[in-house]
Amino acid sequence: AQASAVRACAMWGKNSANVTDTTAISVHGTNPQNLVEKILRSKIYNHAYWKEHCFGLTAESLVDKAMELDTVGGTFGGIREPSHFIQLTLKMLQIQPEKEIVLEFIKNEDYKYVRALGAFYLRLTGRPAEVFQYLEPLYNDYRKLRRRLASGEYCLVHVDELVDELLRDEYVFDLALPHLPKRHTLVASGLLTGPRRSALEEDLNELIAEEEAAEAAAKAEAKAAAKAAAKEQKAAAEAAAREKEAAAASRRPPPP
Repeated sequence: AQASAVRACAMWGKNSANVTDTTAISVHGTNPQNLVEKILRSKIYNHAYWKEHCFGLTAESLVDKAMELDTVGGTFGGIREPSHFIQLTLKMLQIQPEKEIVLEFIKNEDYKYVRALGAFYLRLTGRPAEVFQYLEPLYNDYRKLRRRLASGEYCLVHVDELVDELLRDEYVFDLALPHLPKRHTLVASGLLTGPRRSALEEDLNELIAEEEAAEAAAKAEAKAAAKAAAKEQKAAAEAAAREKEAAAASRRPPPP
């Protein structure tokens, strides 16, 4: 146990407020916090938000801080100040919350910035197949996010656009993203199944199904109407035949 503690200390650093949790496992072969470049980490460690709001955060209390986010982004301004978003990302790398918690972030439909934070963290730490598995459904989320640019100005970006960046680009929010193989490569190797189904395709299939159902209902209604008309026509013909027979019978002379 003592040897394990020594190895953990050597791997994650000295015991301090900025040390990676000793129970955390390496990500992509390195200390999780090393996914954030050293210069940026130093800026975050010295930032007032990190010292006042991130110190002592746990996986549970991190959710409350994530719900307070109102922008996404990396660094901004002349001194490249780290955003709250990127600082909470580093905090997640430091404490390494359980996968179930990260997935709850991503599945959160009430707080879009919580979802964005979870998606970004999973892109940094997840295996390629699970990155596609859990991020591709977010292509159906068209809500707007405020993004802090390097200039300090703001712009709007939709959730699906951010997800597309995470799956296609190599550098997002001032961080180099781990290599992500092309989707078709993962499909060919059996790690993913089939092409991605877009929401538009699903809507189109639903529309086609509705049209086919309406067409089938119209045909059934027309068939029923034709059957009813034929039945009425037959009944009218039988009634006319009976009337004709009755009229002919009335004109016959009475028997002697």
